Amino acid sequence: MIKSEKTRQFIIEKTAIVFNKKGYTGTYLSDLTNVTGLTKGSIYGNFKDKNEVAIEAFRFIYKQRAKKIAFNIRKVERADQKLLAFFTFFKTEYPQFCEAGGCPILNTSIDSDDGNEALKKEVTKALEHWKTGLVDIINQGIQKSELKEINAENFVFKIIAIIEGSIMMVKILNNPNILLENIKSLENEIKELTIN
Repeated sequence: MIKSEKTRQFIIEKTAIVFNKKGYTGTYLSDLTNVTGLTKGSIYGNFKDKNEVAIEAFRFIYKQRAKKIAFNIRKVERADQKLLAFFTFFKTEYPQFCEAGGCPILNTSIDSDDGNEALKKEVTKALEHWKTGLVDIINQGIQKSELKEINAENFVFKIIAIIEGSIMMVKILNNPNILLENIKSLENEIKELTIN
C-alpha cells in the first residue's frame, strides 16, 4: 500500500465511529481533524469532501460487521444453524455496537433518507446485501428440506426490522433485554420452521 492509500485508509478507519455516533450532519470537519490528528488539507487532499469520507467510513464499518457475521455463519452447515449463528452475533456483539454508536445501517438510514442521495445509495446497497444473504440461506434451507416452506423475503424483512428496532431501543432505553428477548422470539420461530 502506497503512502497516500495508507493515509486514506487511516482517515476512513478513524472517522468511521465518529460518523456512526454523530451522523453525517452532526459530524464537523473539526471532528475529523481531532480524531485523525490531521489537518483539513490532509483530509481534503485524500477526499474531495466530507460526503466522500462519510461514504467510505460507512462502507468500512459495515464491511467489518458483515465479515464477522459471515465468519459465524460459515462455521455451520444447516440453514437453521446459520440463522441462529446470525442471531448469536447480535446477542454477543450488541455491547460493541452500542459503544460504537449503534448499527451503522440504522444510523446511516436515518441520517440519509431525506437528502443525502449518495449516502442513501450506500446504505440501500448494504441493506440489500444483508437481505439477499438471509433470503438465500432460507431458500437453500427450504430446498434441502431443512426448513418448512415460508416466504423468505417477508420473514427476512421481519428479522431485520426486529433486530434494528431492538438495537435502537437498547441504545435509547439502556435495556439489553429488549434485544435479547426479541432475538429469543426469533430463535423460537426458527425452531418451529426447522425440519429435523
